[in-house]
Amino acid sequence: MNWRTGAIALAAALAAVAAVPDSLGHGLGGDVAPPLDLGGRDVTVSTQLTPSDLSADDVTEAAMAVRFYDVETNEDFERVTYRIEIWRGEDLIARNLFFDEDGRLDVTLRPKPGCAEADLWKCTRYYGSEHALAPGALYAQGQDNVVIHGPIFDQGGLYNVKVGITAATSARTILHDPLSYDTFVSVADVIPFTIRAAEAEVPAAIKTYYDEVSNIEYDEARESLSFEMPFDWSPEYVELVQIVHEEVQVPKSFATYSSERSYAGYVDGVRLDKRVLIVDPYTYDDLNVIHFLVTTAELQRINAELGPEHEKSGIMRFELVPEENVQDNEFEFDLVNPSDTDELTGGRVHVSWAYGAVPGSVPVEIAFFGGSGELLRDARYGYVLVDHATGAELARELGVAEPGQSPGTLATEGIDILPLDLPGAGAYRLDVLLYGRGTVGLDFDDAHAGIGTALIELGAAPPAQAAPAPAAPAPAAGGVTVPGWVRQGAGWWADGAIDDAAFAAGISYLIEQGVIPVGAERGGGAAESQIPPWVKETARWWADGLVGDAEFVGGLAYLVQNGIIEVGGGASP
Repeated sequence: MNWRTGAIALAAALAAVAAVPDSLGHGLGGDVAPPLDLGGRDVTVSTQLTPSDLSADDVTEAAMAVRFYDVETNEDFERVTYRIEIWRGEDLIARNLFFDEDGRLDVTLRPKPGCAEADLWKCTRYYGSEHALAPGALYAQGQDNVVIHGPIFDQGGLYNVKVGITAATSARTILHDPLSYDTFVSVADVIPFTIRAAEAEVPAAIKTYYDEVSNIEYDEARESLSFEMPFDWSPEYVELVQIVHEEVQVPKSFATYSSERSYAGYVDGVRLDKRVLIVDPYTYDDLNVIHFLVTTAELQRINAELGPEHEKSGIMRFELVPEENVQDNEFEFDLVNPSDTDELTGGRVHVSWAYGAVPGSVPVEIAFFGGSGELLRDARYGYVLVDHATGAELARELGVAEPGQSPGTLATEGIDILPLDLPGAGAYRLDVLLYGRGTVGLDFDDAHAGIGTALIELGAAPPAQAAPAPAAPAPAAGGVTVPGWVRQGAGWWADGAIDDAAFAAGISYLIEQGVIPVGAERGGGAAESQIPPWVKETARWWADGLVGDAEFVGGLAYLVQNGIIEVGGGASP
């Protein structure tokens, strides 16, 4: 695949990024709380359910893992006393102290339906052994987990798991100011309903991860579907909500809601951003799934648009409206290991955009798949957009991690919509970098991590599945030519974003492939180990357009002649 040379800078970026944890959105099986300070260290709590996708109608038991750890080192604290509370809305379901020797508390949750008490916590029972050094705190002996048995997960919706840390490093090391965290997990509830259209009855369903939905209505004249659920619109609560996730499931035989149509989504009458609605025709053979993924920013925008009175409404009303039929251009590619571009990672990316799209902001769908064709949910990715004809970089969204965050953009369902600004007719190169899936410190998996490239064309028929090649630049002085896109990597290296080893390895590969015409061989003297400062300065000037290709290649020739870059045999560190 010739595209790999165009993605060399992405490979260096993937090698350079260190991933650290951040919050998952509501509607998932896990969450990481914002960190708090403990003696100058950022420390946090995570909660993770197994299985991660629970439905209230079939859950008989679930495991919940609670961790208290250092954000920077990702190491657990030992001998931790936890105060765990589980809430559903305003109802307290469970509250108890627990102790764990290694800092990871494993709890078995067993639903107990039919609680007749007004206070649900009165129906809850706890099983474990009381720790001698942590009075009132239960812990597990041997291979067993502590158990919470009560009216938990017997209904779908959002559950608030409040975690307090009262002691750490020793059962007797009591924190003067206990740490308190809020985490959220969801249990799905599936509500079946019937669409009555054109004298037919179509079975459908709404899968809610947030709260019970009601008032489901289908308007045949507008072909629209609406439903509502309770929601606290107060700004303080909205700030806590990472995402509100609802699914509309309809048979593929119902053409009105086919995957070949575009859709508009509304919440409380406000039209949602295109990235909020995700159409998934992949997961089920017989169903299309349309996801509402309403983010914090969208919720805040709705509040701002509707004013203070809206904050008191207590209701969120969804509306789904199909629009025109859309024929898509498509491009698929395999992901490869950035360290060995002959090695496939098992990941595959599908890129699509509307046939006949005109220059401007073009919605481009990107979907990530595993080796068996399954969607890679919770995918974290970055991208670089390049004008294929000129090599000019138009956009970069690599999402390099800051402390307390994971790298890249999160595609919750493995699908995302990129609003790419494509200024004119022609071809554009989309370099994609998949970091992995999930969240470090919780469930991060980099098994499919890799890089790849798609070619997006405007004003043309659907592109053939041919790998894009770098554009040929105009000859430079002295007859030496270097593709313009190499300037990106040189600029990153000169600015310190890429280390010497990564730069040398990338340049070695480009020379071997004939992309950079150095025309020099290793000399007979002893190999040098360091890249001279003047070479990096020349690269900086070349990246900024202050010197020509010949001067840049001259610096590379020096590195080859002195054994700093070994062509055909790797690169020195």
